Amino acid sequence: MSKKSVFIVLTLLVSIAAIPAFAGPVPSKTAANQSLESRDADLTVIRSVAANEQVSAVLTANGFSKEEVNQRLAQMSPQDLRQLAGNLEQLQPAGLTRQEWIWIGIGALAALILVVALAD
Repeated sequence: MSKKSVFIVLTLLVSIAAIPAFAGPVPSKTAANQSLESRDADLTVIRSVAANEQVSAVLTANGFSKEEVNQRLAQMSPQDLRQLAGNLEQLQPAGLTRQEWIWIGIGALAALILVVALAD
């Protein structure tokens, strides 16, 4: 094998190895004996997010009034409230995260290196 072929194979291997899995961990549900204070804290967190101007506009566009949202939240189990409140930090409003942009940049750079290497 020539040096050029070895370089191309190594570049491809590095490019493929650089692609991460974008799935994140999902927290498990909490125990059934969750305290009322914890439930109220979770409801407060969720309601504050639902009161956000952009979130409430989307809820309204999908046919949910503020009262309906509060009613459905009140019907949720403590475990589901805990899980929802815990996952609110992970929600992405739109677009890619910084880490995803970095991986895209690494992939683009690897493709550029391949094009330059093959052009010679």
